[in-house]
Amino acid sequence: MRILIVEDDETLADGLTVGLRLSGFTPEHVATCADAREALGQDGFAGVVLDLMLPDGSGLDILGELRAKGSRLPVLLLTALDDVRDRIAGLDAGADDYLGKPFDLEELGARLRAILRRGEGRATAELAWNGLVVDPARMRGCRDGAEMAFSQREFVILTALMERPGAILDKAALEERLYGWQEGVESNTVEVHVHKLRAKLGADFIETVRGAGYRLAGP
Repeated sequence: MRILIVEDDETLADGLTVGLRLSGFTPEHVATCADAREALGQDGFAGVVLDLMLPDGSGLDILGELRAKGSRLPVLLLTALDDVRDRIAGLDAGADDYLGKPFDLEELGARLRAILRRGEGRATAELAWNGLVVDPARMRGCRDGAEMAFSQREFVILTALMERPGAILDKAALEERLYGWQEGVESNTVEVHVHKLRAKLGADFIETVRGAGYRLAGP
């Protein structure tokens, strides 16, 4: 899932980017309100990690603009302003969660997964389809009692399909999950990783719908 990080501390932002990527997310970083507005004008983000104190304004302004437009995009506030009143103000402004600095990267990943899960209407973290159960926190799966490991990009594609079983996802939608909005896209990445997933899960686990994209095969 693509996550926008809005944070002006470059060292912290680098740590967030590495940590979230290791947790299976596709993080993208901007450092100002202006850049955040530009990034959020693009489609494809699943959630936002938003600092409040930015060089050209407040993260609450960004949050307020999103909610005024009717956006339900999950937002986790991440800030040194961790007084109870600050937390209440952030949550009342429309944030889905609030985490004070300093913080634990594993807890941040867990909180992100929780608000994204709620936004999708899922009660549990695990995804299941056709005998395969995957755990987003560990980026691993289990099938017929055997544990299965996946690369980060394989897991991104697999979970994208398992989040919407039966739906056809075109190549562009899967590329959005794999790449940042400013990254160059490799032409055959999706095909390569779908091929690797089929080698692990069976040739008929993922269907190619000619001219449309990919979907999970029926039970």
